[in-house]
Amino acid sequence: MTTYAIGDVQGCFEPLQRLLDALRFDPTRDTLWFAGDLVNRGPDSLRTLRYVMSLGERAVSVLGNHDLHLLARAAGGRQGRQDTLEALLVAPDREALLQWLRLRPLMHEDSHDNARWVLSHAGVAPCWTLAEAREAARLVESALRDEGHAAFFARMYGDEPRLWSSPLDPAEHLRFAVNGFTRMRYCLPSGALDFHAKGAPGTQPAPLQPWFALPDRVPIDAEIIFGHWSTLGRTHWPQHRVWGLDTGAVWGGRLTALNLQTRELTSVECPEYRRADGVAGD
Repeated sequence: MTTYAIGDVQGCFEPLQRLLDALRFDPTRDTLWFAGDLVNRGPDSLRTLRYVMSLGERAVSVLGNHDLHLLARAAGGRQGRQDTLEALLVAPDREALLQWLRLRPLMHEDSHDNARWVLSHAGVAPCWTLAEAREAARLVESALRDEGHAAFFARMYGDEPRLWSSPLDPAEHLRFAVNGFTRMRYCLPSGALDFHAKGAPGTQPAPLQPWFALPDRVPIDAEIIFGHWSTLGRTHWPQHRVWGLDTGAVWGGRLTALNLQTRELTSVECPEYRRADGVAGD
């Protein structure tokens, strides 16, 4: 029985199957953790979502920004410039797929071989204790599962507030939580989220730092697995106890899995998606 964490699939169904073959994944015994962004930008969001849903309890997937964008579009929201969601939105099983996706968590926690693991699409905001992150995730999950969830999507987009504080109104708390779990990369020394710098560490303007490298980041006694940052340049930052598994599959990079028991990394190349300009997107 092995648990594998997998980075952003983004509709890259064929590479996912190649990766699972390389892992010798056994759906009767093994479990897959997906770091969010199952859909969008790649060509096979529909097949990807159907497959992961079919795995039942053998798959854990946290919500990423593209997953939330799909749900917002289905609720009447705006279309993105590079969306590849049309086949999914007109599929006969659309409502079952969307319902399943809407019930996914923002953060997942578990223990393996005496190690505590936390899974989230973009990470854990540096101002949060693990208990505060858990509470923030539950706030968003409750809003998603409420009958009035369409109103949540109408208020979800936006860069403000950039700091988490008690005077925020409920809508602002929800927006910060969404951004902290699904959009974050760099932060100011105060912990304020930045949404402009997207390159590898070392390319960002001062005084920005990767969220996990802030000197005043609240310590969390767990290994954190995240995706979202395809330009990160490294997979493991042991001094910070983080694993960044988005290795740019949808941009012609690799799709990567982490064995939680052995900490071994396995990747497959995705040359069929390589862009002529070599530039990765969001």
